[in-house]
Parts: sequence; structure tokens; C-alpha cells
Amino acid sequence: MRFLTWLLTYAAGLSVAAWLLDGISFAGARSGQAELQDKVVPVLLVALILGLVSTFIEPVIKLLSLPFIILTLGFLLLVINALMLMLTARLADAFDIGFTVDGFWTAVVGSLVITVVGWGVRTALPSGD
Repeated sequence: MRFLTWLLTYAAGLSVAAWLLDGISFAGARSGQAELQDKVVPVLLVALILGLVSTFIEPVIKLLSLPFIILTLGFLLLVINALMLMLTARLADAFDIGFTVDGFWTAVVGSLVITVVGWGVRTALPSGD
């Protein structure tokens, strides 16, 4: 159950970021039922890739850059999150999923959107305790 919640949280964040930002997109139809059918599987696959990147690669990067994170009062975390989103786009491109992020600043805003949506989804869900 935790895995499904985790996956759907990332999928919701990615979907909202793609909807809000012109620079983040999924390949496929642009409206209607065809868009839903074309993009459900790619969104879930990219959410899985982003979750795996966030689980395995991001903590190592944060640990290695901890002095700089402290020095910049945490603003470097925005850069790290944006780079993880860009890495996810590169991996999705390698697997031919059809997910693109057009540039660093789009990735920064997109990572903020994904973080806020993920926080909102986790807050809305009942705790598993």
C-alpha cells in the first residue's frame, strides 16, 4: 500500500507540473479521452523513475554536498531537486517514454510544483499509524 501511495503521489506531482508548465511535457494526444489513454502509463513509469532516483541517487548527492547546502542556507536543495528531475527526463528519454523537461529553470519550477503537490497529497491522506 505504501508503494502505491508513493507512486501515485509522484504521478500526481508530475501530472500537475506537466499541466502547469509548458517546458514539462509527455508525448501523446493533447486533449480528451485520447490524452488520458496515451499518458497514464508514461506518467506512472516516469513517477517510478523519479521515485527511484529520489530514493537512491538524491541522498548520496545531498550527503556529498552537505557543506554547500549549509553554506547556501538550503537553496542548493532547489538545484539538486531540479537536477534530479532533469536526470529523470534523461532516463525516460533513454527508455523512450516520451517525457521532456526543457531547461534548468523549468526543472527548478517543476521540482517545486512536484514537491508542493506531493506534500499536499501526503497531508490529505490518512496516516498509516
